[in-house]
Amino acid sequence: MLNKRVVVPRATAEDLSIEGLSVAYDGPPVLHDVSLDVTAGEMVALLGPSGCGKTTLLRTIAGLERQMAGTVRLGERTLGDSYSFIPPEKRRIGMVFQDGALFPHLDVGQNVAYGLPRSERRSGRVTETLDLVGLGGLEDRRPGSLSGGQQQRVALARALAPHPGVLLLDEPFSSLDTSLRVQVRSEIHHLLLELGVTTVFVTHDQEEAFVLGDRVAVLNEGRIAQVGSPDDLYRRPVDQWVATFVGDANLLPVADASGTCDTAVGPVAVASDADGMVGRVIGGPADLLVRPEDLRLDEGSTGTVELVEYYGHDAMVRVLLGDGSTVHARTGADVRWQRGDRVGVTYVGPGAVPLGV
Repeated sequence: MLNKRVVVPRATAEDLSIEGLSVAYDGPPVLHDVSLDVTAGEMVALLGPSGCGKTTLLRTIAGLERQMAGTVRLGERTLGDSYSFIPPEKRRIGMVFQDGALFPHLDVGQNVAYGLPRSERRSGRVTETLDLVGLGGLEDRRPGSLSGGQQQRVALARALAPHPGVLLLDEPFSSLDTSLRVQVRSEIHHLLLELGVTTVFVTHDQEEAFVLGDRVAVLNEGRIAQVGSPDDLYRRPVDQWVATFVGDANLLPVADASGTCDTAVGPVAVASDADGMVGRVIGGPADLLVRPEDLRLDEGSTGTVELVEYYGHDAMVRVLLGDGSTVHARTGADVRWQRGDRVGVTYVGPGAVPLGV
């Protein structure tokens, strides 16, 4: 367990600003005109599929890659632009890699001290930071003798010891098994909130991004598709790609997305401006976004149950409708339905978001 009673002095968290960033590796750009602002003390998740540029963005912020265009600023300092480039060791940015990247020939204390100025390596900073992450007393152990979760905590301690203005995390929990991943993720989340460190972390796991991120930036093919709170992304995605990437989505085609529409699951009300839809074009052909929890199953003949996936706390039911399409409905843990059952499907959501076709 992380030791939440230990208080380690730290530098004031700083704002991070990225403007018009483009990066290429001897070929087509990997990042295209990326802009993102992170407020001091905020936790922002970079979410996207493999190969979309998440890690490249993180490495460019850290100074491990150089941009071909754009600007990276931390507080009042320009870290990189068309005219200047501050090397990684002078940026005051901590980074935790996916595999921890610990030095196997150094003990825990030496690994944590590695990023500190030589004058501070024998101070109490190493001991204090290890106490903070719950590894007090393990300074003399080698990384190979530690569990996966302990190794990631050492990597976190190494990143935190220099009191960075920004902390970058590159899928730090992906190598852990499921139960340990949830535990370590929760503990580190609480710790970072207590410290108030400006944090940007990469993940391809939508649940992880929503749990940890104050805001989430969704990347697709090197561009930011949408930035917003988890609720904004889930309930008000900007397009079909974001809608299907950040959660299970039923897309119901309609000829005129306004008022209440007739669909394969019956009448569905379209979200209004009052539901946070200001700026969207209402009316005309569109697909209505209906999340599985927006559908209720009961006795009826709307469709036939094709599959039931039981998760313990709830279940997902796939229903084949009369027009040959399928929808997914989320139910409670007490599942009444089996494959082959005829069911009624009713929309019970707050108002469906129309997405362009």
